[in-house]
Amino acid sequence: MEQQILDIYRKELQALEEKSNRRQLPEVTHCEREVIRQGNRMLNLSSNDYLGLATDIALRKTFLETLTPETFFPSASSSRLLTGNFPAYTALEDTLCRLFGSEAALVFNSGYHMNTGILPAVCHAKTLILADKLVHASLIDGIRLSSAQYIRYKHNNYEHLASLLHKNQSDYERIIIVTESIFSMDGDEADLRRLVELKRQYPHVLLYVDEAHAIGVRGEKGLGLAEEQGCIEEIDFLTGTFGKALASVGGYIICKPVIREYLINKMRTLIFTTALPPVNLMWSRYILEQLGAMKEKRDHLQAISRYLKESLIGKGYACPSTSHILPVMIGDSRATVRKAEEMQRKGFYLLPVRPPTVPEGTSRIRLSLTAAIREEEVEQLVRLL
Repeated sequence: MEQQILDIYRKELQALEEKSNRRQLPEVTHCEREVIRQGNRMLNLSSNDYLGLATDIALRKTFLETLTPETFFPSASSSRLLTGNFPAYTALEDTLCRLFGSEAALVFNSGYHMNTGILPAVCHAKTLILADKLVHASLIDGIRLSSAQYIRYKHNNYEHLASLLHKNQSDYERIIIVTESIFSMDGDEADLRRLVELKRQYPHVLLYVDEAHAIGVRGEKGLGLAEEQGCIEEIDFLTGTFGKALASVGGYIICKPVIREYLINKMRTLIFTTALPPVNLMWSRYILEQLGAMKEKRDHLQAISRYLKESLIGKGYACPSTSHILPVMIGDSRATVRKAEEMQRKGFYLLPVRPPTVPEGTSRIRLSLTAAIREEEVEQLVRLL
């Protein structure tokens, strides 16, 4: 019986292989802006290190100078509700409140913990979730883990969302609109002001916005798309991650104090997990404190992103992106894998994005730009594409 079960798994893996959708963990060596794989040195265009901070050795050195053996805690050794709530948590959450002008903030172990934990905690059977069709897998998992009913509205189609709100608003005690601000696969963005307007039409509608790919790179102070569009205070669940542009680990929510306290008491992915190591919290706060002074990095990132988008369109690619994430749409998984391998041979570490990450027939190469990339490197990339 055991062998029969294992054979089923092997057949499923083989089916993925035949469609060029089987994944493997790549073994790479990181060398500042580059990666080395199988002896091939390539410029890394597949990370989420959007400001180039994760490869900034000088930044790491100055942070390490602030540590002593007494303040370096590599493990919390407990959940936050036991003994893991170190002062570094309070300091980081206070910094978030000050930067966002918020009454409360709460830090989580990861963006995945955040998105799979918040919605199940705040929803019940008389809740309806209206989620953008292209929200991240972690949000989809959180929705499925909740006891709420849910409908996926057409991507960034606010007429469809408005009709769903009007149709369902009298049937539920609360409705939560869920969206990303910058979408991770297409690189396009939500109209947060429009979503706020829709929310205001109904007293029992709340708005959940995941800024994972916008925090650090958008807004005058780098606080994300909500800052750029001037609606931070109108978003009930404003979430983001430290693990991308901020070069650290963990997630956060900006919210009202009652929401914070409710999550502390109800959110399983917060309650039943070992807290983050204090040294990671200190590093996150160190980065946050400098974020406002990184405008030059943000401006450079936007400039090379605009240039690359214009170049892709000029080469005949459809490119919906309005950000630093630019998809090169190919469609077929095999062709996408071949193109990625070709670009790797030419010195650019690009990876294929295939189903189930994206819908069938929409496989693409995801160009993930960082502020550490130079203009001449983008020009060379365009020539090779």
